[in-house]
Amino acid sequence: MSKKIRTEAVDYLFQAILSLENKEECYTFFEDICTINELLSLSQRFEVARMLREQKTYLEIAEKTGASTATISRVNRSLNYGNDGYDMVFKRVGLAEEGNGMEE
Repeated sequence: MSKKIRTEAVDYLFQAILSLENKEECYTFFEDICTINELLSLSQRFEVARMLREQKTYLEIAEKTGASTATISRVNRSLNYGNDGYDMVFKRVGLAEEGNGMEE
């Protein structure tokens, strides 16, 4: 029973995000639209994904990020079987190396 993600409301949200011009505007918008915990959860998942691509162990990741093994496992599943969204963004922000793995 998967929910449909491609809705008009989600389109509007993504259009709003795409209109942001810099990091300060991102802080302004996301502080209004998300709770602090939601934003921290999103950033934690992104950090977990980066560390998984660096071949860090679940224990190392859990200790550094505070993420549960369930969260780490979910992110790992997305990295391996998802839509390659993490890797696309890692390349664009300069975190991806040629081939596999991540830079320090």
